Amino acid sequence: MNKILKNSVLVLGLAALSVVASATTVHVLARQAQPSSSVLADGTNYTGSDAPNYGFQNAALTPRTVGSAPDLVPAAESSVKAVVHIKVQQAQQQEQRQMLDPFEFFFGGDPRSQARQARIAFGSGVIISQDGYIMTNNHVVAGSEEITVTLNDNRTFKAKLIGRDPGSDIALIKIEGKDLPTIPFGDSDKLRLGEWVLAVGNPFNLTSTVTAGIVSAKSRSTAAAGDQLEVSAFIQTDAAVNSGNSGGALVNAAGELIGINTMIYSQTGNYAGYSFAVPINIAAKVVSDIKKFGSVQRGLLGVAGQDVSAELVQKEGLKVNEGFYVADFAEISAALAAGIEKGDVIVAIEGSRITSFGQLQEQISRFRPGDTIAVTVNRKGTEKTFKVTLRNKEGGSKILKSSTQNGDARLGATLKELGANERRAYGLSYGLIVENLRAGALKNAGVQEGFILLTANNAPLRSIADLNKVIQAVSQLSGRGRSALILRGFYPQSGDVVTYSVSL
Repeated sequence: MNKILKNSVLVLGLAALSVVASATTVHVLARQAQPSSSVLADGTNYTGSDAPNYGFQNAALTPRTVGSAPDLVPAAESSVKAVVHIKVQQAQQQEQRQMLDPFEFFFGGDPRSQARQARIAFGSGVIISQDGYIMTNNHVVAGSEEITVTLNDNRTFKAKLIGRDPGSDIALIKIEGKDLPTIPFGDSDKLRLGEWVLAVGNPFNLTSTVTAGIVSAKSRSTAAAGDQLEVSAFIQTDAAVNSGNSGGALVNAAGELIGINTMIYSQTGNYAGYSFAVPINIAAKVVSDIKKFGSVQRGLLGVAGQDVSAELVQKEGLKVNEGFYVADFAEISAALAAGIEKGDVIVAIEGSRITSFGQLQEQISRFRPGDTIAVTVNRKGTEKTFKVTLRNKEGGSKILKSSTQNGDARLGATLKELGANERRAYGLSYGLIVENLRAGALKNAGVQEGFILLTANNAPLRSIADLNKVIQAVSQLSGRGRSALILRGFYPQSGDVVTYSVSL
């Protein structure tokens, strides 16, 4: 079964590729009284008057001029200068874990042992400011201990991780430079099916590689990506993308950045005809939030449902054939508070038509908590527009700034207190989640991102302040030879309960 695979940034090998491209212009002439014939691409003749023999209406065609493919050379030459090669040194831990009964967690247990080994990975990035801000994929830099950026002119820089967003697979890094080449931002909303695009990156560690294709689909939502990402609304192209292209640029014929190459559709891990990019209108908002607030601010509509289908139209007696059907609401829902009801079909956001969940995600992702947007629904054949004030993940309307700066710097990670929805999902009353792991005590101990901390030296962690108190006490004892910090928690995805001994 075909599945979506994220571009692996680890170079596994190099395969020889052969690509043949051809462009054929077919001129269609208006039919006159006499049958007309055309020479097809394979050299055979097609006689228009044969059409009725197969039961089709042989209608006259309106004369039109078919333009040639655009000149992509200027776009290619300018964009490669602003696409960088990223080398990432990651720490890979092999842990001895075991599944524990939930009750056992609270009654002690032995720390788990870890063995660490280095891993080198590669990817791409796009310079978006002359002073060195670079956009890339989250999966390229996740777990990085050291990030090295090489420019198109072979200059090399050490990069700092500014922030990353697993929900969109976008990250922001920074190098110290001046007057660096950039790619101007385009408008991904204005992309049209069939439009020529270029994928620029470093596949198989081959730097400054350009491939061409067309836009195959927009607002493409993928089931596999949707399981991992909060925003799954991709630009689909047939531009060849392979391992190492992740984080590179998708540009239009004018040389404008319109997406960040992220995934491929493949059974093997190598390019098989389709690739997916995060639209720049989404990615730009993500990096802006990271730079301004320290984390991405997503406005939540608070609806659940499905795309309108022929079966759903018949089953529910809907009066519209496209849109997103509202079947239920979140516990705290902005849409419900505004007057939207179950059975409504969302057909527009701020005047932009909605025909799928992917489009709905794409439009909502542009807004922050507290923003008021116009949501148009079809209710039993009548369109109604509601003013909806979007909520944050806690159910409020305020911007949630990251509280990680209050954590001890020696830990080398972003720590976030579990929100109300997360506590309900895990059946907890408290806890801290590890994000943006980098070089530091936690990584040295083998802690991985996503780990939820519950206790430190048997003290419950209801806040980051609780953890800091324990760390302070441990530091005071360090002179007497007792400086170990014992952290216990679990990994939500696997359910593994793990104890770590952390040296400060």
